Amino acid sequence: MAVNFSELLEAFEFVSSGGGGENTAYLGKETGKIYWHSDWADDVEELPDDVEDSGRYIPIPDKRELDLGKPLVLIFARHHLPDDCDKVREIFSRAGAYARFKDLLEHRGAVDRWYDFGQKATEEALKTWCADNDIEVSG
Repeated sequence: MAVNFSELLEAFEFVSSGGGGENTAYLGKETGKIYWHSDWADDVEELPDDVEDSGRYIPIPDKRELDLGKPLVLIFARHHLPDDCDKVREIFSRAGAYARFKDLLEHRGAVDRWYDFGQKATEEALKTWCADNDIEVSG
């Protein structure tokens, strides 16, 4: 089975955009087809009946499952904002951290660096996930 990497990345971002499992996507192991589901949208396709029981589908992970949340922010701060590491740790010790982190990035002129860093880390983590699950990617 081969899956188009850009489609897989899109499904990953869809899953990561929902909180607490609101958005899910499954990859058909035999076909490479991605099935989408959202608790909040009626226009997303129906999941196959056996999606959770058959072993024929694998759930697409979200960013937390691939350590692309707070751990990634702390790595970025350590390498790109070393003078602000303590401040970033403090920001992420309370609710609403991402908004305050984005403010800090804007103040330091590091928004583009953060997005580039995050995109590269996401692609690498997703490719590693594919390799770990014997998923061939194309594109």
